[in-house]
Amino acid sequence: HVYGTAARRESGYDNVKVSSNAWDSNLIKVNPLYFSLNWNASGGGAFAVIPLSLTGKIPDALPLYRGHTAPVLDTDFSPFNDRLVASGSEDSKVFLFTVPEEIGEEDIEPVVRLTSHGRKVGQVLFNPIAENVLLSASADLTMKLWDVEKGTEKQEITGHLEIIQSVAWNYNGNLIATTCRDKNLRIFDVRSNKIVLHGDSHQGVKGSRAVWMGDTNRIATTGFSKMSDRQLNIWDGANLDKPLRNINLDTSSGVIMPFYDGDSNMLYLAGKGDGNIRYYEYENDEVFTLSEFSSNAPQRGMAFMPKRALNVNECEIARAYKVSNGYVEPISFTVPRKSDSFQADLFPDCVGDEPSLTADAWFDGENAEPKLISLEKGFTVSAKKDFVSSAASQVAEEYVAPPLKSDKDYQEAYHKLRQENDELKNQLAQKDVKIRLLEVQLEQLTTGQQQ
Repeated sequence: HVYGTAARRESGYDNVKVSSNAWDSNLIKVNPLYFSLNWNASGGGAFAVIPLSLTGKIPDALPLYRGHTAPVLDTDFSPFNDRLVASGSEDSKVFLFTVPEEIGEEDIEPVVRLTSHGRKVGQVLFNPIAENVLLSASADLTMKLWDVEKGTEKQEITGHLEIIQSVAWNYNGNLIATTCRDKNLRIFDVRSNKIVLHGDSHQGVKGSRAVWMGDTNRIATTGFSKMSDRQLNIWDGANLDKPLRNINLDTSSGVIMPFYDGDSNMLYLAGKGDGNIRYYEYENDEVFTLSEFSSNAPQRGMAFMPKRALNVNECEIARAYKVSNGYVEPISFTVPRKSDSFQADLFPDCVGDEPSLTADAWFDGENAEPKLISLEKGFTVSAKKDFVSSAASQVAEEYVAPPLKSDKDYQEAYHKLRQENDELKNQLAQKDVKIRLLEVQLEQLTTGQQQ
């Protein structure tokens, strides 16, 4: 008995300029204070961070988070600092921003720049256990682990043969599941750069997604069959030979975005271009259809609010933020109850906003469980220190160019240098990809000979 209800128009967020970039991402991320949205901005790439309290029509003069020279493809909030947000872009860079407490008029510049990827960065995702640990996935076929406080790359993860389509941390934050254009599902031990398991996933050519199902060591993937049917598969995290469940959903063409709530054992499926959100209950490796939320407005992206910020008094067990053209719509999922008392069965202890490990301890190999909190008395954000990067700022020696004759000469020289730089970077990235492909093929040959 879960009911989805869309917020009234005045409680939504109107006049948002959603990015028109074709990269397959969810476009939006949300935390208890803000949501970030890939923005359709001129002059490079930008995204917006909008306070949840700023409902109604969003002002045109909203300050943006700038610094990227190409469209922003993905963003993510730190689970332990609601005012720290990361972004990945087509310019192959990962930036960290701190959100000011009050909206000003000036655009916001990054506080940390991470620049060692060779091609566009399609996914950024914070570790759910360790503070200031960020994973980024790039079209150069690598993933990287960063200590964002120190501004340093700690590990490069290789093993993909095609573009990485989605990444997901497990409950304990020590494994990553990825889907890839080569139609494989992989599980990585990212700290040691080892593929723990891999197997054939959905055989369709369109996008595939993966999400861990709470602490059950199960993975849900969405994708397409060879006949272009949309599919849902449930996998055992210890055996990827074949899925535990294989469900054909329909024949629509939009990529399905999966979201899992481990506290209520519910799986939400939102298809791009659909107006509906299906939801299911998962129990004993069976998936039971509950219902669906229907709407006339097709969704382009979606994010779910962390459990700690839901309205417990109204038995709200989930809240989605749906992106359509020019509008972000909150959708509340509730379980009606007659009693006004705290519903302990609906709200078991959930993941809080305190990290279990420091970045150094996690990179040294320590493991831990998430720190849980009770929502019986409501949730208040614990006081946080401002994010301060200890990365030493390196100032390059200033190059003094000879004076140019006119603005036109300056522009021509600038564009020529930039074009040469882009060409060299592209050549280098292509060679890196070729080298990695050869390394993977050599490793497979060596393994085959040993067997």
